[in-house]
Amino acid sequence: MAGALTAGLDELFAEIAAGAEQRERERVAPFEQVDLLRRAGFGALRLAVADGGTGATMRELFEAVTALSHADSNLGHLLRAHFGAVEDILLWPDGEGRRVWIERIAGGALIGVGNNELVALHAGDVRKTTTLTPDGDDWILQGTKYYSTGTLYCDWMFVTAVTPEGTPAFALVPTDREGVTVEDDWDGFGQQLTASGTTRFEAVRVHADEAMLPPADAGGPRWHLGPFYQHYLNAVIAGNMRAVLDDAVALIAGRRRSFTHGSADLPKDDPVLLEVIGEIAANVAAADAIVLETADAIGRIAPSGLDDDVIHEAALQASQAQVTIDALGLSSADLLFEVGGASATRQGANLDRHWRNIRTIASHNPARFKTRAIGDLLVNGTRLPDNTYF
Repeated sequence: MAGALTAGLDELFAEIAAGAEQRERERVAPFEQVDLLRRAGFGALRLAVADGGTGATMRELFEAVTALSHADSNLGHLLRAHFGAVEDILLWPDGEGRRVWIERIAGGALIGVGNNELVALHAGDVRKTTTLTPDGDDWILQGTKYYSTGTLYCDWMFVTAVTPEGTPAFALVPTDREGVTVEDDWDGFGQQLTASGTTRFEAVRVHADEAMLPPADAGGPRWHLGPFYQHYLNAVIAGNMRAVLDDAVALIAGRRRSFTHGSADLPKDDPVLLEVIGEIAANVAAADAIVLETADAIGRIAPSGLDDDVIHEAALQASQAQVTIDALGLSSADLLFEVGGASATRQGANLDRHWRNIRTIASHNPARFKTRAIGDLLVNGTRLPDNTYF
């Protein structure tokens, strides 16, 4: 890692990387590695030093996420909800609630997510069926969430719901509370260790200080966390691309059998194969640069006082970054097989994990919807949608 602030994490990342391929091949959930990150204070990177954190800037955070995803893209991905929740908490007004959560995060608490639901809604509809119903001074949480990425490894979870009157609400509840069931049933062909499965809430009691409703005057600027959540996935892909480059270099350097129609006796001397390595390396460098530049745009949101135009610019940059990094990532994962030939397709080599992982992340929010929105902005002046995908 280039940043001095997070340079001390390099040894930890190397330890995580050492077993990443085996964990993925044998589908061993990385509880131990998550605990290493917790004890190292990784989840508190964005907290001020005075609050027990590292004081990382937004650029440094994304640099660290990219480096962690280089070591293991599953680990980088599964902390997305945590860091998004931290960004939200940092913007809460000073008070007891904020101080409690800052202390929890500084102490190593990790926050998962319960947001997505498998319901048939029309385009643009973001209604929830999970309910938060008053019960004396407390609330009762009932419902089912899907794609609960990382929650299995976390201590708390951020849950979206609606009141009986249909008012949007959310709660921060412990993952081990009675009635909460987090299932490791994610069956995607990529990012298999992120535990992006189902979470069920069966009459879960939520204390008064754990539930929050928006203020009556909830209008205002665009949702400030949209660009953060979207760009976070770009950083995970960029980190995975570095792992692609590692495997490509190791593959060509270690091969002794050349192609019958190759250009040299040894693959490491073949100019065609070296050209492929150079192309992957260029893709990685471009993705790294895009991640950091876009992180700077996101870092300007909070100091602006959540200015709508600043948030929109960050959303535009994150969207353009996604379109480019998705393409570079998938291309790089494919080029790996131009270096290795048919032997690289062996299941034992497990080199297809990079394409599967990048393809899975890129499928979260298809880039086609981003390119259409960008084109509509440039041609017709239509601002980007204000939702969780921008």
